[in-house]
This record gives sequence, structure tokens and C-alpha cells, in this order.
Amino acid sequence: MPNKEIDKVLLNNVSILKDLVGYQQGNVVSRTIIDKPTGTVTLFAFTKEQGLSEHTAPYDALVHVLDGEAEIIIDGKFYNVKEGEAIIMPANHPHRLTAKNEFKMILTMIKT
Repeated sequence: MPNKEIDKVLLNNVSILKDLVGYQQGNVVSRTIIDKPTGTVTLFAFTKEQGLSEHTAPYDALVHVLDGEAEIIIDGKFYNVKEGEAIIMPANHPHRLTAKNEFKMILTMIKT
């Protein structure tokens, strides 16, 4: 029985994560890698100046930058996060994200 909660490309295969999602002008592209009741792992690709508007989430979220650079604002504080860097956006704190140039990230949310 196939596991619908895990992306089959990565199941028992080595992959380069930033190659699994492409840039698309005018659109935020996402690809869910793991989707389970205990948490999610999602790849995102943004073109310059695209982003996620300010919001809160009920769970901590780890952003790991795979390509490019983004400005992330958490509780009004600005962070420039670049390829190879990571930041945790804490649960229930307002945050938003804007791509400074083409930008890819992996977002990991742990629910329990």
C-alpha cells in the first residue's frame, strides 16, 4: 500500500531538494514532501518580491533557505536569511516573508 503522506520521489531516494521545485514568475510554487498529523515538510519557490503576508501559526516553523535570500519579519524584527541559513518562526507570533531575489526554502512544521 503506497504512503500518500510522503512524496514518492524522496522515498528511498537521494534528491537535491532545491531541484524539486521550480520558479514560476508571478506565482508561489510549493511541493509537499511530508504531510502527517504530527507535522509537515514543504518546499517553496518564490520569485523576487513575492512572499507570504503577515500571519500567525499555531506551531513552530523552521525555515531553511535552499537558494537565494529572503527578508523574514517576526514580531516586527527584520531578518535577512540567505542560502544555507535557517530561522525558527515561533508559534503564535506574527511573521511574514518576502523574497529579496529568487528564493527557495523548506518549511518544517512540527505539530506535536
